[in-house]
Amino acid sequence: MPSGTPTPVVVALLEAVGASVTTDAASLQAAQADKSGHRSATAPLAVVTARSIAEVQQTLRIASAHGTPVVTRGAGTGLAGGAIGSAGEIVLSTLAMDRLLEVNAADELAVIEPGIINAALNDQLAPHGLWFTPDPASRATSTVGGNIATNAGGLLCAKYGVTRDSVLGLKVVLADGRLLELGHRSVKGVTGLDLTALMVGSEGTLGVIVEATVRLRRLVPGVTPTIGAYFADVRTAAAASAAVTAAGIRPAVMELMDAASLDAIGALLGLPLRSLGDAYLLVQTDGAGAEAEATELLALLQAAGGTAELTTDAGEAARLLEVRRAMHPAMESLGTTLIEDVAVPRSALPAMFEAIAAIEQKYGIVIPTIAHAGDGNLHPNFVFEGPDVPDHIWQAADEMFQAAVALGGTLTGEHGIGLLKRRWLRGELGDEQFELQQQIKRVFDPAGILNPGKVF
Repeated sequence: MPSGTPTPVVVALLEAVGASVTTDAASLQAAQADKSGHRSATAPLAVVTARSIAEVQQTLRIASAHGTPVVTRGAGTGLAGGAIGSAGEIVLSTLAMDRLLEVNAADELAVIEPGIINAALNDQLAPHGLWFTPDPASRATSTVGGNIATNAGGLLCAKYGVTRDSVLGLKVVLADGRLLELGHRSVKGVTGLDLTALMVGSEGTLGVIVEATVRLRRLVPGVTPTIGAYFADVRTAAAASAAVTAAGIRPAVMELMDAASLDAIGALLGLPLRSLGDAYLLVQTDGAGAEAEATELLALLQAAGGTAELTTDAGEAARLLEVRRAMHPAMESLGTTLIEDVAVPRSALPAMFEAIAAIEQKYGIVIPTIAHAGDGNLHPNFVFEGPDVPDHIWQAADEMFQAAVALGGTLTGEHGIGLLKRRWLRGELGDEQFELQQQIKRVFDPAGILNPGKVF
């Protein structure tokens, strides 16, 4: 422990869950930031690395008794500042609660602890012939509990849905330490209000997720044909992706990268990604009709102006997907990055790229942008120097948010509100819904100790 007298709440934590409490400077400093690039100005009081539901309950009872805020945290891969701790707060980590508790192949479900890593879960499910379909780009490092808390998306959302679609039930500890068991193990269940769905995406503001019953799928047999298509510009590529949707074909993956994204990823990986065009569309099909769908898509993309190639080689397909997954580290290599996350109707993708281009021109900046083109979710990246977001970057982001909402879209498709988008939340929800959501927050957390300052 550092020098100085610990506060009464830290003393109580040490007495109750001592081995799980740390106040060393390195641990506190790590809890001040996540992958959003944002860092709190001051360190939290302590980090509690819970190893059981009982320790989570003890921590929250003590925090509630002392009126001390609690920030729940997993792997810290969030991109909205939602799991950042600061002065006077306890950071409650569920990263050590990482067990796969049950696999039920007959019912196609698993019971997990929140700290299990997304990719590690699928490694353990593979011998059973099963997989958990949510597939965020950070799957190698993000926890499933964090995926649930933010309703994370990823590359496979267009076909397999977001995290909410794969959650059947949850165990959640409330701010006062009570344990709720929500949801069910059955495929269907409409008893009462759907509190499970309410908890998914609640960003730690309503309770702490300590266990989840998740829906699984059988591993998809056969080849996964993959198409890479270059286009002269990003608007043409976006129009091509919209044509895929209009054709009624639902690929498993459809990812779009603009010129600046290709430049950054190419520089990071040492690959000539701009060799054939200024935009790249990556499309993958799977399942029984995968090869026939891919053949049809290849012709469609070529007709839409793309220079397209199809491969059925699994190694080459994996390489192409890893190029896409390199986007975030590529952005980090350029400087401090504000990674944004807007979503629009899929038919509005070309218009949204036009809006981004207009903002680039107005502010004299480059906004590298990738998109989950299969579901209309874009990730524009604002790159700058130094720890603080400059005013002109916030102004550009504000115009981008307004453009997305005007096109029938939303502020965030999968990253959440956290700290970084609070100022725009009321504008999208409207006054009445905003107030209603705050009332719901108070029902679950009347003292307001769970993740204060985040979302609302």
